[in-house]
Amino acid sequence: MAKLRLLTGLLAGALTLGSVAVQAADAPAKPMMAIRGTITQISGDQLQITDRRGQEHTATLNDKTTVSAVSQGKISDIKPNSFIGTAAAPQPDGTLKALEVHVFDPSLRGSGEGFRPWQGADGKTGTMTNGTVGTLVNANGHTMTVKYQNGEKKVIVPDDVPVVTLSPGNRSQLVQGAHVILWPAPGSATPVVAARIVAGVNGTIPPM
Repeated sequence: MAKLRLLTGLLAGALTLGSVAVQAADAPAKPMMAIRGTITQISGDQLQITDRRGQEHTATLNDKTTVSAVSQGKISDIKPNSFIGTAAAPQPDGTLKALEVHVFDPSLRGSGEGFRPWQGADGKTGTMTNGTVGTLVNANGHTMTVKYQNGEKKVIVPDDVPVVTLSPGNRSQLVQGAHVILWPAPGSATPVVAARIVAGVNGTIPPM
């Protein structure tokens, strides 16, 4: 069950029509937003997805498409040395308050490691921290340090925060009714080519 769900500027300026054309040619393409929704149909390498706003999307799978499985987790899945990701809101004292926590399978350790701005599907903003749990204090709530590359963050984890586990998946989990998040490959047109899909297992709705 998701409280908040998992991204994305605009570059402008001109002197003459010619310079605008040059700038447009040189500017990187804006990444496509992730598609969050439910698989309504699957046929061979094509998926039909109805997003959370009711809009229909068609996506194509290829041999580079990766699938991860997300399952319902619990607070006790967060342990020292776990590799986790957490969307969080900054607090006045400099700590972070977790909005959701993803516990990665050991085989996925290192995925997206670091600290960065984050924007949910509803437009709300915060931070995303992916790293290794250092200290974990389970008194008066839950407080953990998350270490990444050359830094670390202190994160408060409320008792009711959504927790999920992430593990390597496969195409057999892409079934009608599955809740998914699909990231289009760079440069995708319509229908989009799926670069990565996170699929909910046993009815789990990915909270990202």
